[in-house]
Amino acid sequence: MQNKRTLAAPDTFWQEYQHSLPPGHPHAGKPVPLAWGFGDRAEMADELGTLVVNGIKTATCSLLWEYETGSEPVPQPGDLSIILDGQGVPMCLIETVEIQIKPFDQVDAQFAYEEGEDNRTLENWRKGHWRYFSRTFTGPSRTLSPAMPLVCERFRLVWIPPTDNNPTAR
Repeated sequence: MQNKRTLAAPDTFWQEYQHSLPPGHPHAGKPVPLAWGFGDRAEMADELGTLVVNGIKTATCSLLWEYETGSEPVPQPGDLSIILDGQGVPMCLIETVEIQIKPFDQVDAQFAYEEGEDNRTLENWRKGHWRYFSRTFTGPSRTLSPAMPLVCERFRLVWIPPTDNNPTAR
C-alpha cells in the first residue's frame, strides 16, 4: 500500500517542502520548480530517481541541442528540480550546483562515476549514453558525434518527503 504523500502532485510536494523550511530559508516563497523524470521510459525514471534518493546519482547530462528549441532553459547553478518517478510522482528535490558544457568525448571518468549508472565506469557511461542519445535525439540536421555538446550537470539532493516508512526524511 502506498502512502498518500507519495501520490502528491508537484505543487503539493512543493508546498510540503515549503512548510518544512525554517523562517528565512533561501528557498522559502520560491515558485514551484520544474518537475521531470530521468530518461525516456518509466522504468528508467524509477531506477535513476532511486539512485538520486539513495545518494548514488549526483550528476546527469543532456544534449545541448535539446535546449535549442527554447521550450526549457539550460539549467543553471541554484536551479531546483522536482524529480519524478515513472508514474509522474515526486520523489525528491535537487539543486543544480555546477554546469559544464563539454563534448561527449571529453566527459571524464569522475563525471561518469557521479552519474551513478551501471558499473559507474567511463566505458559503460559512453556506451549507455551513446545508445540513449541515438534512441532519443530527433533534432533537425544534426548528427551525433564524439564532439556533440553535452550539458553536464552536478546536483545535490535537497529534500526527500517524509513517509510512514521514513518519517525523518530530509
